[in-house]
Amino acid sequence: MRLLVDTCTFLWLAADDAQLSATAKEVCRDPANAVYLSALSTWEIAIKYRIGRLPLPLPPSQYVMSRRVWLGLEPLPFDEAAAAHDAQLPTLHRDPFDRGLVSQAILNGMTIVTPDEMLASYPAPVIW
Repeated sequence: MRLLVDTCTFLWLAADDAQLSATAKEVCRDPANAVYLSALSTWEIAIKYRIGRLPLPLPPSQYVMSRRVWLGLEPLPFDEAAAAHDAQLPTLHRDPFDRGLVSQAILNGMTIVTPDEMLASYPAPVIW
């Protein structure tokens, strides 16, 4: 299965946080699955860190890559096709980062690993 982790899912995986569901932890750690972290999530983390809403033990430029590699996640660039795909999505969710993840999941045949119930309203599979 090809999985795309939501930003909060990545942060909880990286910190082994109790907020991570057992199912999410299991599928993300299953070596049979290809698990990806979007560049959008890195950008969201960097913005929240800069404005003081997300404390991290290291700056995002170090933390995200080191945790992504440690967790065995693949990077997923955010490209022009995914950006343009947003125009085809219904306006169910206002967060541009989440909408971008939905577009990437749809275009790349991925399942999103997220606790965000709003994302399940889109035509991309969600697991939590």
